[in-house]
Amino acid sequence: MQTMPAHAAHHNDREIETLEEFDATVSARGSLAGFRVQAVDLTDRTRELLGTDTAGAVFLGCPMREEAAAKIRTDGALVFPPVPDLPFDPYRGLVYSPDELFASLADGYEATPDARAYAWFQRTRADGDIHASMLRAVHDDSVSDALDELLCGARVVGVMGGHAMRRGTEAYEGAARLGRQLARAGLTVATGGGPGAMEAANLGAYAAPHDDEMLADALQLLAKAPGFTPSITDWATTAFEVRGRWPKGGTSVGIPTWFYGHEPPNPFASHIAKYFANATREDGLLARSNAGVVFLPGAAGTVQEIFDNATPNYYESRGEPTAMVLVDRTHWTEELPAWPLLQSLARGRSMESRIALVDRIEEVPEALKRLGD
Repeated sequence: MQTMPAHAAHHNDREIETLEEFDATVSARGSLAGFRVQAVDLTDRTRELLGTDTAGAVFLGCPMREEAAAKIRTDGALVFPPVPDLPFDPYRGLVYSPDELFASLADGYEATPDARAYAWFQRTRADGDIHASMLRAVHDDSVSDALDELLCGARVVGVMGGHAMRRGTEAYEGAARLGRQLARAGLTVATGGGPGAMEAANLGAYAAPHDDEMLADALQLLAKAPGFTPSITDWATTAFEVRGRWPKGGTSVGIPTWFYGHEPPNPFASHIAKYFANATREDGLLARSNAGVVFLPGAAGTVQEIFDNATPNYYESRGEPTAMVLVDRTHWTEELPAWPLLQSLARGRSMESRIALVDRIEEVPEALKRLGD
């Protein structure tokens, strides 16, 4: 079972993203010159800031006392102050956790930071405010930076599929077993982070360190709230019940978007990189799936993802083509015949040996291995 690389081990060594890193840097170097300090609360570090050289440093959204801010500006540091009354931090240094996005779930989903960020997005998107669009862009860039640091050195397999797949169905169980199998093979599972097939794959990765009985019991418990409608609160609460009963689950990544804000993120992804811009999110998810992508049955969104992934493989714009495995022959050849088109595109190109159509979820790990060799 792969554990995701430790955060601090490999991020840019000029970036400080926690108070512990701040203290360690000041104590070891005695200087913050040229460093980037991201979203760290420095309210109680006035003495350190007054006594440390900060020339050329950049402080992004770090709360601090006015005398400290005045001193470091005099040093020649750039200070981007926190933005008041925002339901999210545009300068955040780390990706989200489910507990962070679903804080206050006991008061109903509408009270959570996730729902409040979506409400802010809806409000500001309509009025075309340049300040709001800049904050969204800065946030998404911070999330991409955090995601790259998190996944450095990991072998990531993307699992794509529709949000309509309901808990309690055979298809959902199959997607969960797939996520578990991939995680147990040492891969980091990455999904679009939403409900349905995406949640099932993240659940499977969460279940990987537990015994097989745990997944069967968890599936039964989740079936009490089969979908995120009519109540996101009930849907998410059931997921947190599973996490509470079986703590210490395996790691995986969810990459959702507030663009589809009516779809909540699922709580089984241990790390959630949530974006405002869907295009950035789509491309980022596929580009980071360096060990291949699995496409479970889905509708328009999944079809789009197949060809979003096929295009760089066709042109080799990201280097060697990566593996693509489509699951469910009937779905991809008759209901939505994406497979014949993908085959025609691949013919005679190096991506031809990197695509496969399988009927059953159990065949996926072997197909990925075969295509990757």
